[in-house]
Amino acid sequence: MTSISAPFRTRVKFCGLTREQDVQTAIHAGADAIGFVLYPPSPRHVSLARAAELARLLPAFITPVLLFVNASETQVAQAMQAIPQALLQFHGDESPQQCHALSQQGRYRYLRAARIPLDGPAPGFDLVEYAHSFSEAQAILLDAHVTGYGGGGHTFNWSLLPTSVTSHLVLSGGLTPANVGDGIVQVRSRGLSLAVDVSSGIELDGPDGKPVKGVKSAEKMMQFMAAVRAADVSGS
Repeated sequence: MTSISAPFRTRVKFCGLTREQDVQTAIHAGADAIGFVLYPPSPRHVSLARAAELARLLPAFITPVLLFVNASETQVAQAMQAIPQALLQFHGDESPQQCHALSQQGRYRYLRAARIPLDGPAPGFDLVEYAHSFSEAQAILLDAHVTGYGGGGHTFNWSLLPTSVTSHLVLSGGLTPANVGDGIVQVRSRGLSLAVDVSSGIELDGPDGKPVKGVKSAEKMMQFMAAVRAADVSGS
């Protein structure tokens, strides 16, 4: 019997959505997950009520992801009551013990963000050890370490990541339709599996040429998905 080699299937999360039309475009494009930012200082922040409205647009098998930064147990519990099918994303200073408590002692699945130095490994940070510490997390999200929380649209040096991370990985930070393929090629073999997460790289350009935060471009979303699928086929 002839064996058939299937292409890699990189999962894709579009994050920071605030509008119904962007959610619908993301669904049409084939996104696996849609992220809603529940961190008030973020320019992409939506209220819990708004996130619940947008999450109701999602069909079966597309996962809403709720992004928190140093939230309380009460805030997380309220969010999960409103959107019970959601995946949590902890993007602040939460310890493994705090993540366990926030996830209701492991009842809810969560992603844990790791802030990767822009220019390579920094003293005191070991991604392999970090992943081990957060072994309860469904995946470790790799984002650039910049001032504040979130990657700020910056990439880090993917080639310097360790090659033996015993966790599922989500590559984030400065991804665009132009570079996501290279990111997939460089990172997909470094953990148990790879997904990608994009926010600013699919946003509409404003009059000044800068992304309009929270407003997505349908064209860029489609281009991003096409680039991911092209990288998957090339790696099969």
